[in-house]
Amino acid sequence: MVIIFDSSTLILLAKIDILRDVTKEFKVIIPNKVKDECTKKDLFDSKIILSLLKEGLIEAKKVGATGTINKLCKDFSLHLGEAEALYLAMDEKCLLAVDDGPTMKTCRVLNVRFLTAIHFLIKLVKIGKMDKQMAMAKLEKLSFYGRYNRRIVEDALNRLEGGI
Repeated sequence: MVIIFDSSTLILLAKIDILRDVTKEFKVIIPNKVKDECTKKDLFDSKIILSLLKEGLIEAKKVGATGTINKLCKDFSLHLGEAEALYLAMDEKCLLAVDDGPTMKTCRVLNVRFLTAIHFLIKLVKIGKMDKQMAMAKLEKLSFYGRYNRRIVEDALNRLEGGI
C-alpha cells in the first residue's frame, strides 16, 4: 500500500523510533517540499529520515501543479509542504499520513482519506510487528510530541489494551 506523508506524521514516527518499521510495511512517498522541511535541521528525526531516503525506503517526489497547490494554501491556510502532500495524495488516489489539524480538516472537506501516527502504531501491533507493552510506551512518547487531545490518546490506549 502506498501512503503519502506530510511532515507532521513523518517527524512524529521518527521521534518515537518506528518510522523504519512503517517504511518496511508501506511504500512511503513524500513531496520534495516535505523532504526539505524534514531534513533541514541537524536533529535525530532528520537523520533517520535522511537515512531512509538514502536506503530507498522513503521516496521523494517532485510535485507540479503549482497553481492548484497555491490555491490549497490560500483556500485552507496550509503551508506549502502540507498542500503538496495533500495534492499528491489526491492526484495518486492514496491515503495521506498527517497529524496537522488544519490539514486533517481540509481532508474532511475534500473527502481525502487520512491516517495519523497513532493509526500506524496500532497497525504495527495488529500485524504483530510490535508488542502491546512497547506500543504503550511509544504511545506515551507520541502523546507528548504529538500534542493529541486526551480523548484520542485514551481511545488509542483502550484499543491497545483491549486487543485492538
